Amino acid sequence: MAPHADNTLSNGDHISTHTISPKDTFEVSSENVQYSANEIRSKYVYRTTAVSRKPDGKLVATPKETAYDFKVDRRVGKVGVMLVGLGGNNGSTITAGIIANRRKLTWETREGEQAANYYGSVVMSSTMKLGTDENGDEVNIPVHDVLPMVHPNDLVIGGWDISGMNLADAMDRAMVLQPTLKQLVRKEMAQITPLRSIYYPTFIAANQEDRADNILDGGKACKAHLEQLRADIRNFKEQHKLDKVIVQWTANTERYAQIIPGINDTADNLLKAIENGHEEVAPSTVFAVASILENVPFINGSPQNTFVPGAIELAEKHQAFIGGDDFKSGQTKMKSALVDFLINAGIKLTSIASYNHLGNNDGKNLSSHEQFRSKEISKANVVDDMVAANTVLYKPGEHPDHTVVIKYMPNTRDDKKAIDEYVADIFMGGRQTISMYNVCEDSLLASPLIIDLVVIAELMTRIQWRQHGKEDEFKGFHSVLSILSYMLKAPLTPPGTPVVNALAKQRNAMINIMRACLGLDPESDMTLEHKLF
Repeated sequence: MAPHADNTLSNGDHISTHTISPKDTFEVSSENVQYSANEIRSKYVYRTTAVSRKPDGKLVATPKETAYDFKVDRRVGKVGVMLVGLGGNNGSTITAGIIANRRKLTWETREGEQAANYYGSVVMSSTMKLGTDENGDEVNIPVHDVLPMVHPNDLVIGGWDISGMNLADAMDRAMVLQPTLKQLVRKEMAQITPLRSIYYPTFIAANQEDRADNILDGGKACKAHLEQLRADIRNFKEQHKLDKVIVQWTANTERYAQIIPGINDTADNLLKAIENGHEEVAPSTVFAVASILENVPFINGSPQNTFVPGAIELAEKHQAFIGGDDFKSGQTKMKSALVDFLINAGIKLTSIASYNHLGNNDGKNLSSHEQFRSKEISKANVVDDMVAANTVLYKPGEHPDHTVVIKYMPNTRDDKKAIDEYVADIFMGGRQTISMYNVCEDSLLASPLIIDLVVIAELMTRIQWRQHGKEDEFKGFHSVLSILSYMLKAPLTPPGTPVVNALAKQRNAMINIMRACLGLDPESDMTLEHKLF
């Protein structure tokens, strides 16, 4: 792979670990992998274990193997990102961050000189084990170098916002970035002004009305709105001579939309509901439909149910990619990691109490009950699969008590403060209590996730696969990109498939799909070569 020169990672200080520098390249030497100028083709054997139950209740495990052919287009092309909520905290922060990284800026802070980086991005700032060298030492490479991926510095940023403020002023309003950094990027930021967005007052808090000065006429869904958004996407692509566009919702949390038979339950009904101006069609759903019809990947970074059944069916019908819901940046990421650890350690978690106070505009919007309810749902379900997996600790239907509280405190600004208490039963009637106080600079944690979601979604547009030995045409992944789950609180999965919230499983799935594209097995942690006499 040919990594971007700006992606610089230094060697770790662990004596047995070697990290390949960005100037290095690697290739897979195997009869199952072929490289050409435009493609990587591989054969991959997927090994699973099928389990059946005998009448007496005995379980029978049977190893299974299925061979697949993968095809990866190596041509990344020029990629654009359109953010819904471009002028918000996340939109202004990510735009300034990309400009700073692109220009390799440094600036003064109270702690000294700071250089632009992509910390917090799994793709840009984490590594994966490639294998072991002749000395038995691990060789690790940046995730970004595993397959050809777009570099964030090369992304073209645009989008919509209900506020018409240019991004330089929006950056000031957000109060996220250091003043010295803002001065360095101000000129470029001032030249970016959001496109007019759609504003349906019943879906976001009334306290957002004073920001809504850059909106399309009409306060509910209509065909004119849908067609305007589609035209905006086409115009953006043409104006910047882009090969691909990714659309991502990073705007306010909406209330949940009601699922109404005949309105949003099927693709055809949803399109008719938009055309007829039904009041239960959310703005985010209109953006999703516009993206699907333009065959542009759409990712929902907020917790509302943007992807009503009709939207998912429409995406499947058009073979368009969608992903969601809700960025997993701070408290929930810690929760999914800690709960996974406790339950896998055989410790019975019995209650989780999560308290948040935040003072940015997201917090202001969430001070409305209906919008808070959307967030509460996305944050509350993150432990379900881990609990269900351990039938030793939990009986069917048993679940830890789980409470989530969010309070708006303006003085907190973008420093979201999370206080969690975990209570668990331990050996012989004992009890363990873990209390955690987590201060997260909200937008500085969410922005790298936006980058990861864009980079991985774009990669998925260039991967196709089929069962080996079949003459069927190669096909892409399912429209619902569950590979994005690591970055999202309430992962959207294809209908009828299990939801995985355990953080390690989510990351492993993402990395192992990349390995499969190169004909490589999942990396084993058994290290048997070091355990033999």
